[in-house]
Amino acid sequence: MAFDPVQRILAVGDKFGSMRLLGKFGVDAHVKHEGESACAVNLIEFLVNEGCLVTATADDTLHLWNFHTKIPKVVQSLKFQRERISRLHLPIGTKWLYIGTEKGNTHIAHVDSFTLSGYVINWNKAIDPIRKTHPGAVVHLSDNPLDANKLLIGFESGQLVLWDMRGKCAEFRWLSQEPLSSCSWHHEGKHFITSHTDGSLSKTNKEGKTESCNSIQKVEVKTNRIGDQFTIFSGGLPTEKCSPKSHCITVMVQGKSTTVLEMEHSVVDFVTMCESPWGSDLQEPYAVAVLLQNDLVLIDLLTPGYPTFESPYSMDLHESQITCCTYLADCPSDLVPAFYSVGRSAATNRRSGYSEREWPINGGEWQPTSCSYSEIILTGHQDGSIKFWDSSAGTLQVLYKLKTSKIFEKPRVRSLDNGEEDPLAISMLSLCAESRKLCVACNCGYVVLFKFRRAESTGDIVVLDIPFTMETFTEFEGSPECEFIPKSLPKTVDSTESDKKNCSLLKVKTGPQRKPPGFQAQLVCVPSWACGSVQITALTINSNYGLMAYGNEYGLTIVDIVKKACVLNLCTQEIYGAQDPYSRTPRSPKRLENSQSKDDSLRSPSIDQVRPVFITTTDVLDFSTYNNQI
Repeated sequence: MAFDPVQRILAVGDKFGSMRLLGKFGVDAHVKHEGESACAVNLIEFLVNEGCLVTATADDTLHLWNFHTKIPKVVQSLKFQRERISRLHLPIGTKWLYIGTEKGNTHIAHVDSFTLSGYVINWNKAIDPIRKTHPGAVVHLSDNPLDANKLLIGFESGQLVLWDMRGKCAEFRWLSQEPLSSCSWHHEGKHFITSHTDGSLSKTNKEGKTESCNSIQKVEVKTNRIGDQFTIFSGGLPTEKCSPKSHCITVMVQGKSTTVLEMEHSVVDFVTMCESPWGSDLQEPYAVAVLLQNDLVLIDLLTPGYPTFESPYSMDLHESQITCCTYLADCPSDLVPAFYSVGRSAATNRRSGYSEREWPINGGEWQPTSCSYSEIILTGHQDGSIKFWDSSAGTLQVLYKLKTSKIFEKPRVRSLDNGEEDPLAISMLSLCAESRKLCVACNCGYVVLFKFRRAESTGDIVVLDIPFTMETFTEFEGSPECEFIPKSLPKTVDSTESDKKNCSLLKVKTGPQRKPPGFQAQLVCVPSWACGSVQITALTINSNYGLMAYGNEYGLTIVDIVKKACVLNLCTQEIYGAQDPYSRTPRSPKRLENSQSKDDSLRSPSIDQVRPVFITTTDVLDFSTYNNQI
């Protein structure tokens, strides 16, 4: 991860070669390394305030990216053949890129030409001549804030060298007994702080004296205008106080306070965001961007308690696994603002502990989409939640989140062993954008009807128990157009067993329920065998007719959503069986071809029909032929 403090753009790379550039809301670019470089992005360095950055990928190739254009692209590449890249450093205001390798050498490249210069700092020249052992890979490179001619080189073994670029010699050398992980200069350039893999933090001055204190992994030192020195580091706490697997960021203000912020996931990297890009200035830190294994967190350093910012980006689409998806185009113009208003209100009430300051990554410019209509994406998730996304601007923005679990009582016994899926998982969605009514099918076979309202309300949720019943027919006649082999219905269970299973899975809350603004549950349709694994395979809603229809492999149900009553309930055998209003005798194609005349084959089947004609799902008919009969 890297941050441009002037243009306020954040770059994040991943192990698959993708990179994400984040700025103000709407500035969210995704790019990917191609070819052999489609591998892990190990290092990123910005050319501050120039609209360019350099990446180092796992195939030991450097790439120069230009994001002045609408779509960022690679303009130059440089591949290392014999050495592996371990560290990059690009001082602000210069074109010289320092490249550290695992062999312990430091190379210098010019960014404009993107070629290596002849200047190489070999490891055996940098370390103490008395020492004959290899110091390990270069893990740190930085120039002195007050003298760009002095380059600090840190080796993995703990060896530190202050190299004089003009004199081509080592000015100072330090040796730590523990492996080195990172370094950070104080803005005055008189001392720096190092962190080590054993969990210690050392302050080193020119006399070589050290002061140990608790820390680990990475450290950064920043100072504000009133003289407060912030020491920020990632890693564990003292072993006697916490587990070694604790993920945290510690903020120490010298002489004032020490705050430990526990993270939900492992810390990959962090960057302290400052007002001044110059290391010799009072940097005035205002936030810390922390890249976690599954998230991006920004910590507000200007608010007491260091709360986190509410992120406008969706860093992890799969907060809960996506089980279904629906796309709607040309939505009513007021639909997106309505969802956003309710979603923002709910987020404000729910996230009272977040910082009140604006999101600090606010660089870049973007043009709204040229699309003249609204686009909305609905995603159903494994935990029963539904997210509404605005995709009109070319990027996904979460408008609103609905949790179907709130309409059900918490099950006393809930076992998902033996590979069973969550009964709350959303299997199908259907939204009527004009009436703002939503019907949802759960994995267990429940169908829930929601109605969108801006105001909070209180009321009961109507529950309809709709079993698929079927009469036994002595003769079954199928459609002449297709062969249908009816499946047997699920095994019926007695009421005691059904109640027991339903109780262990899902049970709708009874009595008046408080319904927050947004989609409010109005009706729940419960099939008799909801305790089994019968899933809904088709679902739709039509508010003009006030009907909702759903079906599965066993039958079809049509519900009046105004009166909240079942209108039609047919099993599959009834749809295709002897009760078909237009009964026909199956005929083989051979008989039809040899026995019937051309006129008979073209004759309408409804000519001899006295009663009205009904069209079944297996017929494809020309309505113009039957105008007089229908």
